[in-house]
Amino acid sequence: MKKTIWVILGVVIIIVAWLWSSYNKLVTANEGVDGQWAQVETQYQRRFDLIPNFVASVKGAMEQEQTVFGDLAEARTRYSGAQSVNDKATAATEVESALSRLLVVMENYPELKSMETVQTLMAQLEGAENRVSVERGRFNDAVRSFNVMTKRIPTNIIANWFGFSEKNYFEAVEAAAEAPVVNLELND
Repeated sequence: MKKTIWVILGVVIIIVAWLWSSYNKLVTANEGVDGQWAQVETQYQRRFDLIPNFVASVKGAMEQEQTVFGDLAEARTRYSGAQSVNDKATAATEVESALSRLLVVMENYPELKSMETVQTLMAQLEGAENRVSVERGRFNDAVRSFNVMTKRIPTNIIANWFGFSEKNYFEAVEAAAEAPVVNLELND
């Protein structure tokens, strides 16, 4: 009788330890995803802080390209108001699209490219874009690890019990694959 009680107690302790361990792994992975998204947002903020300086440096010489500047400002505003990771990712992609149109326009203004301030800001923006790309990759890696954990048996049972659900990957919107079109014709 005593032996049976000890065996049952041992099994219960093993099950509780497994539940505890699985839950803690899920919490750690979930926090890893959230922490990595914070890194992505930090890089977005760095880029967004550079954009107004870049635009101000270029704006005076390109008065006919006001649409590009407006699109950049509007996209930054949408990002600031976005609530979910997916909404922020979509808004960030809109910023990238407007910024790429601005860079295409700049290619047609050699005098701008030769300005030291513009060159410095372009280099900083390129660095910011690289950092964003790296952090997005790390975010997707963290999401992948978390999603695998929430789908594997038997951890998926614990995930369902405690409300851990699959996270979304950062994916570029379909329009990001298309090159921006810039019309440089001046209206008379």
